[in-house]
Amino acid sequence: MKKIIVLLILGFASLTNYGQDITGQWNGLLKVQGMQLRVVFNISKTETGYSCTMDSPDQGAKGFPVSSTSFQNSNLKIEMSTLQIAYEGVLGRDGIVTGNFKQSGMSFPMNLSRQEIEKEKVLRPQEPVKPYAYYSEDLNFENKKAGITLAGTLTLPKKEGVYPVVVLISGSGPQNRDEELMGHKPFLVLADYLTKNGIAVLRYDDRGTALSKGNFKTATSMDFATDAEAAIDYLKTRKEINPKKIGLIGHSEGGLIAPTIASQSKDVAFIVLLAGPGMPGDQLLLLQQKLIGKAAGMSNEDLQKSELSNKKAFEIVKKSTSIEQLKIDLTQALNQNLKENPDTKIPNGMSNDAYVKLQVDQIAYPWMSYFIKYDPAPALEKVKCPVLALNGEKDLQVSPKENLDAIRKAIEKGGNKKGTFKELPGLNHLFQECETGAPGEYATIEQTFSPKALAEILDWTKRITK
Repeated sequence: MKKIIVLLILGFASLTNYGQDITGQWNGLLKVQGMQLRVVFNISKTETGYSCTMDSPDQGAKGFPVSSTSFQNSNLKIEMSTLQIAYEGVLGRDGIVTGNFKQSGMSFPMNLSRQEIEKEKVLRPQEPVKPYAYYSEDLNFENKKAGITLAGTLTLPKKEGVYPVVVLISGSGPQNRDEELMGHKPFLVLADYLTKNGIAVLRYDDRGTALSKGNFKTATSMDFATDAEAAIDYLKTRKEINPKKIGLIGHSEGGLIAPTIASQSKDVAFIVLLAGPGMPGDQLLLLQQKLIGKAAGMSNEDLQKSELSNKKAFEIVKKSTSIEQLKIDLTQALNQNLKENPDTKIPNGMSNDAYVKLQVDQIAYPWMSYFIKYDPAPALEKVKCPVLALNGEKDLQVSPKENLDAIRKAIEKGGNKKGTFKELPGLNHLFQECETGAPGEYATIEQTFSPKALAEILDWTKRITK
């Protein structure tokens, strides 16, 4: 559920040989799971060699320092020890540095040249383009509980009228109002489809992301729930919205948040859970890691070792009462695990201490700690409004059988007979038609959202709001 953790990477530097002046500006394009990041390296000559700073236009970063830059016999080497980053490349006679950017054991090809580089155009045929065939309004609304302002977009079938509406709640990780990830904009496609078919849609940037205020890093799922509640409160002030027909559509983590709100609020008329979790967080993550590891070709022995290690870590998390103590306890446990398992595979060039710190940092923070401990069943049992729960058959992040069964049992245990539960053939976690369901496929698939899934959501929603 927590999106596969990918440390976004920023590289540096390049020099030239063959009598060329290596100082000046160099450009590269880093591709990471469907995302494209332009990088600009500024090389300067020093008394002892070279220095370098990096700009990242797409992330608003400028003048980022590099710890070491070397160039000998056409070989370029860049290192940033604090972030476990390295770049190695070879300068060719064509003036291009051909190389790889590495971080924490992951390697990505990235070439450097003096020519300004434009992002490659990715074909996304479902992505709507302006002018839209409906009314669209960018707006801000307040989360008074958190004291922050959130930015979003409200789309209406027509500017005048009164409509049923859905609030879109994104999955885990900082995402903008389009839930942009892996080169796709699922919420833009979904909002466009629903609005064209008579349903108003409010989608918004996650707190601390894009134009929304607040701190994303310190927030848990329940903090994000207050953001969605604030969206509902805002919609109740709009004359174009039928206050008795406000629904929530949550994807992944959003499918955990939606029933939490619905279980407490009479303002929610219905909820749609897209790959929503029904299992406790620790169990879901263990199953997710197993399925993705298996798809990636991990051996059964390595899968079992990983599962045992993660179980121990999650048990420590479940018993913890503070993040600081959790970091200490996890560090001790992971160091002990390395002693007992000296053959543990550590990414090349990474020390044991750095490896342990990386693991601790990925677990010991508010969101993950809360998610590991959270069981969605109690909230689902209290939901009384209509529920549609959909999963893709090939979803490896939120496995369909286990989670749909858990959601169904919780809904029915609470006496709610208005639940619909469907596993959609051939779809992955993003509801794309796919081959394997592995996260590595997401960016390579042209389709953003299966038309069959869109139709399921629309048909059910129209029946509920009729």
